Amino acid sequence: MRGGPDVAAPSAEISERSLALLLGSLTAFAPLSIDMYLPSLPAIERDLATTPSSVQLTLAAFFAGLAVAQLAYGPLSDRFGRKKPLVIGLAVYAAASIGCALAPNIEALIALRFLQAVGGAAGVVLARAVVRDLRSGAEAARLLSLLMLVMGVAPILAPLAGGWLLLVGSWRLTFGVLAVIGLTCLAVVPRALPETATRRLERLDVRTIGRQIRELARDRDFVSYALAGAFSQAGMFAYIAGSPFVLIGMFHVSPQAYGWMFGANAAGLIAASQLNRRLLVRSTPSRVLGRATVIAVLAGVSLLALAVAGIQLLPAVLASLFLFVATLGFVGPNATAIAMERHRERAGLASAVLGSSQFVIAAIAAAVVGMANEGTMRPMAAVMATCAVLGYVAALAGRRGAKPGAMVDVDGEEGPHGAT
Repeated sequence: MRGGPDVAAPSAEISERSLALLLGSLTAFAPLSIDMYLPSLPAIERDLATTPSSVQLTLAAFFAGLAVAQLAYGPLSDRFGRKKPLVIGLAVYAAASIGCALAPNIEALIALRFLQAVGGAAGVVLARAVVRDLRSGAEAARLLSLLMLVMGVAPILAPLAGGWLLLVGSWRLTFGVLAVIGLTCLAVVPRALPETATRRLERLDVRTIGRQIRELARDRDFVSYALAGAFSQAGMFAYIAGSPFVLIGMFHVSPQAYGWMFGANAAGLIAASQLNRRLLVRSTPSRVLGRATVIAVLAGVSLLALAVAGIQLLPAVLASLFLFVATLGFVGPNATAIAMERHRERAGLASAVLGSSQFVIAAIAAAVVGMANEGTMRPMAAVMATCAVLGYVAALAGRRGAKPGAMVDVDGEEGPHGAT
């Protein structure tokens, strides 16, 4: 990598909890922007005189914007630092949110949702890059776990907040609130967050980016653990796509009860991420991740066995779902930390490739569940179980292929953390 001159080291004045709060707020843009407006979909359909499929395109457009924009922010942040692209992204997000609140028709709302995602993607990518700038090894995984404590609250509160906002205003108020959140971060984050990129690319061109992507692809740790994280997240997306039909449609739970079940699983994920921080005091990220993938396989296979046997036992289904979702609190932080361990000088690009690839795989899993929906639990359970097995295989490949100096040695036992 061609590096520019070193810039000043980042300030050490900001505490770990303050840093986690800032970065967690940035990574929460995506779940907030998705979950908060879900209760408003029927109202949008009525108000804009459109169809359910057209309204669903506002969600698809947001997913597409997240996947595409991440690949741009990574290289830009390696060239110009973390803060400038972040400020631009926050400004785009706030402006697009205001546009969504004023959208005159469904076509405009679809386009503005794509633009909103383009802005919000900055926080998703750059939060991971900042963590890698400042932390390495188990310390990086612990900080990522702390971020999940902040961002994990969003899936619990966002749907509830969206429902409450509909009681006092229209669906446009939801986007107004998202605009206020974006403007608040735009005012606070640039001042509070130090510039953490200590080396920057001298130039930014397609050849340089292509060469760096090839280097990432040759890093077995990066590929293996990126896939481990991607398949774990894909199982989560399969659960999000299929669980309303399973729990509300098959088991006839009320939408309100479903909301509490969804929140309980999100709380399990948060609790697991905080337990992960404690486990990393005595163990390595790879070992914790490996055990978590085994639990995910057990939970996924148990769910599939219930589905294939046609056993509609709600407590057993809820227990399997809870365990599966909770494992993401272990897999996500550790897989990300290991994948990015040797890529501090191109942390932005590594974060972008990591996030974009994971999101694409997860979106495919959710689409498969939707297309295969035939009124039973089998499609969701089959995709979740498959993702769990593939995640376990990817993590196992990373452990067996680890090089000296990595977080595990070639025998899969704990080894020294990579130096920064």
